[in-house]
Amino acid sequence: MGGAVRGVASLIDPATEEPWATVATGGGIEDADLAVAAAKRAFSSFSRTSVEERIDLIDRIIAAYERRTGELPELLAYEDGIPVSFAGQVKSSIGHMTIARDVIRDYAFERRMGDTIVRREPIGVCGLISPWNWPIQTSVVKVIYAIAAGCTMVLKPADASPASAIALAEVMDEAGTPPGVFNLVIGRGSVVGDRISRHPDVDFVSFTGSTDAGRRVAEAAAQTVKRTCLELGGKSANIVLRDADLEKAAHFNIQRGFSNSGQSCHAPSRLLVHESQQDDILKFLVDAIDLTTFGDPRDPSTTHGPMVHAQQYESVQRHIEIGLNEGGRLVTGGLGRIEGFDRGYFCKPTVLADVTPEMTLAKEEIFGPVLVVMPYRTEEEALEIANDSIFGLGGYVFSEDRQRGYEFAKGIRAGRICYNGANAVPSTPMGGYKESGIGRSMGVYGLEEYLEVKSVYGFADEAAGLPEN
Repeated sequence: MGGAVRGVASLIDPATEEPWATVATGGGIEDADLAVAAAKRAFSSFSRTSVEERIDLIDRIIAAYERRTGELPELLAYEDGIPVSFAGQVKSSIGHMTIARDVIRDYAFERRMGDTIVRREPIGVCGLISPWNWPIQTSVVKVIYAIAAGCTMVLKPADASPASAIALAEVMDEAGTPPGVFNLVIGRGSVVGDRISRHPDVDFVSFTGSTDAGRRVAEAAAQTVKRTCLELGGKSANIVLRDADLEKAAHFNIQRGFSNSGQSCHAPSRLLVHESQQDDILKFLVDAIDLTTFGDPRDPSTTHGPMVHAQQYESVQRHIEIGLNEGGRLVTGGLGRIEGFDRGYFCKPTVLADVTPEMTLAKEEIFGPVLVVMPYRTEEEALEIANDSIFGLGGYVFSEDRQRGYEFAKGIRAGRICYNGANAVPSTPMGGYKESGIGRSMGVYGLEEYLEVKSVYGFADEAAGLPEN
């Protein structure tokens, strides 16, 4: 985790707009090169570790992480404005690590195809670039599957969330991770992220962030023809079929869509409802918003905190203004801070109705507590509206008829679909269609992103005892 210190940056508490900590920033390209070199040196030995050795390391990482779970929620509250009551990503990270450990315990890294041995081998040095909205969980998932596969890595956190990445680095050190296996570099994405993405000694880049940034990562990675796994933006539709429980669908949409103040790529940010039921569901949406409590993210009674920083607050405000100017009907919320707040990046939870597919808010990812309600006439039109997007990360379907709901879910072009508010399962693959990304994370599919495939011929006897590919 080396490199000379080049500067110090202040971290701003998004609830107070005051500095709360300082962090040393790395030397940009120089430190990125040092980290990659360290990872490359370590790969030679770490890639040859046994599954049992990597399981033992993961267990030590879990133990070290568990000792920090009491302090991490407050750190995220200061860093990102994530309420301590919304500490799920801190605890769920333990589950992700446990799943990765169990996956490699049963995974066949050698299989046979006829008389041929087909090997899965660690891909090499991995560049891991994580976002600010789920800083701990996303970083943990990337890091732990790289380790499970036998890879070494360089982690670059988002500019807004370096403190939680430093805490994770301390966990890795406490767990006795071999030198060079895990490296952390803090710096601008346009400098450090770009260097990692195009570095000739980085074999794989896993990036989570906006679609625009993902395009730049892919372009940089293409210069050395390296593989990428990109989890990018979303504009997920929640399609409420006519037989659905409107109240249940509305309350779920607010709970899921406005969690983390709407700063979630999987958020159901478009609610599609039959035109005859639009006004009925709007009442339930307002009721659900009335149950939320915006405030100090360090207060356990707070359910929703501020935007992560001033730029995100202004972006959400701009989108609300655009929606109003284009003819969206304001149901609740609107421009400006929440009443009672004279500082902090607190956006009003906002619902706009009568939104049509050609409007900006129906197309662009807002990444804030803003929901657009879009009426449809037929289920065929609803499916067409749902798929009329450059994104395809997630989708939601509400219906009292399970078969009808499943048939509709099959038609949605997105990587993860939830029926009637079902929870996603972390051992299953996560990723997007279209401009929502490339590749998958989590579980067996996530592990295989970090593996190369090699065919070895001439060992028929040895292949005979292996499982079929």
